[in-house]
Amino acid sequence: MGIVHPADLEEPKSCVNMPGTKEIIEDRSSYRLIKPRDKCGVAGVYSRSEQDVSPYLFYSLLSLQHRGQESCGITTYDGSFHTEKGMGLVTEFFDLKTLESLKGYVGIGHVRYSTTGESRIENAQPFVVRHSMGTLAICHNGNIVNSMELRRKLEKAGQAFISTSDTEVIAHLIIREYVKSEDIVYSITEVMKKLVGSYSLVILTDDNLIAVRDPLGIRPLSLGKNDDLIMISSESVSFDVLGARILRDIKPGEIALIDGEEIKSIRAFKRSRKAYCMFEYVYFSRPDSILNGIPIYDVREKIGRILAEEDDIDADFVSPIPDSAIPFALGYSNASGIPYRESLIRNRYVGRTFILPHQQARELAVRLKLNPMASEIEGKNIIIFDDSIVRGTTSKRIISLLREAGAKEVHMRVGCPPIKSLCKLGIDMPTDRELIASGRDVEAIRKIIGADSLKYLSIEGLTEAIGLRENDLCMGCLTAKYPVEIQKFEQVLLPSFVDRELSNNNR
Repeated sequence: MGIVHPADLEEPKSCVNMPGTKEIIEDRSSYRLIKPRDKCGVAGVYSRSEQDVSPYLFYSLLSLQHRGQESCGITTYDGSFHTEKGMGLVTEFFDLKTLESLKGYVGIGHVRYSTTGESRIENAQPFVVRHSMGTLAICHNGNIVNSMELRRKLEKAGQAFISTSDTEVIAHLIIREYVKSEDIVYSITEVMKKLVGSYSLVILTDDNLIAVRDPLGIRPLSLGKNDDLIMISSESVSFDVLGARILRDIKPGEIALIDGEEIKSIRAFKRSRKAYCMFEYVYFSRPDSILNGIPIYDVREKIGRILAEEDDIDADFVSPIPDSAIPFALGYSNASGIPYRESLIRNRYVGRTFILPHQQARELAVRLKLNPMASEIEGKNIIIFDDSIVRGTTSKRIISLLREAGAKEVHMRVGCPPIKSLCKLGIDMPTDRELIASGRDVEAIRKIIGADSLKYLSIEGLTEAIGLRENDLCMGCLTAKYPVEIQKFEQVLLPSFVDRELSNNNR
């Protein structure tokens, strides 16, 4: 009892008539990662008036679309489980007819960008698993470092899998505990003891909507409410969209059960430290979100002010690389007195460039996305702001575009310290050897990207801007020091992610 076979998992719905799906699936092998991408966004909604929640989940996922664009899905419950999921964007897959088929007063939803597990329909979430005690649906944001080790143990015990995702591993582990204990909180707690890595989960059972956050709080998860709805989301911006207010963040190590009016909180684990992902504050979360009680916009504007206070460059104006760097540039301008002006106009109607298979096409895509305004740029000394530099490719191209448009000097400022190491806790980044800051000092990076000067935010400036101690943040991608044990599982992690990326990038 407790073994779940592929036949007991709901078959994923394939995405039909969605432009670009085939190319996205087939051509990711030629995609070279320019910006880091977060693994996922998760959402959960419970209606106390028992109205259908699928429209609310749709809008929640739409507000989280920046966290994942490969696939999306919703599962609802009205005495039976209903699931629709497919490849592509939320607005490309879901239509009115699909949403109307998702009956239920409670449900969960997911947008995905893969790190552990390939980009294919079988890995789309929610995972819905039927078992001897009922049914369980689950969505996950994060990365389980020891997922392959756990998967091999389950396979030896007779468990079959239909996906390559670590989320399915979590689902089977919870179910195995649940059929023995018949206590969902106990089951989740026991599984949390086995998981190494980052995870924010939303779980739907026959009885409850459940939120779970890893003991270090690496990935975000918030709780919101209005007169009718109780909501869970990766970011508080989902609550704003639906006219709800943020109640609080799910605490690190917390299991929150939602059943009608009651929100029952169990602190399964309480560590002496936290390890919030610093990159959520710098780049991933939307600027209008509040994360761990801290407004993201305020952090980014303060980063700009801190860099200005440490700087001595004289320029005609400061300009952002749109859109994520706008708060940084505004903060810098306010603190320095250097005017803020736009020099690059973003075309928001250009599709995702990673489906373009050739280098020349990717070069064209950069020009399509960002067009320099020569009338503003010619003969000017410019401070150009970006949120981060990963491989340096985009920075080099943008600086080249600005010079072609007549810029006299281009000074690059970066709202994040140098990224020197691969993230192994739920953010898709290039391999260490492709990171421009890996093994290079700032001067070497400056020469590669072609800037007249280059200045990064310091780690001390980062912690000051966020308002947290360094020990309360995960900075593994900056320092190669991770808040969980990575080295023990390195040989398991590398074949599943890093070698795949190396193989793809060398084709």
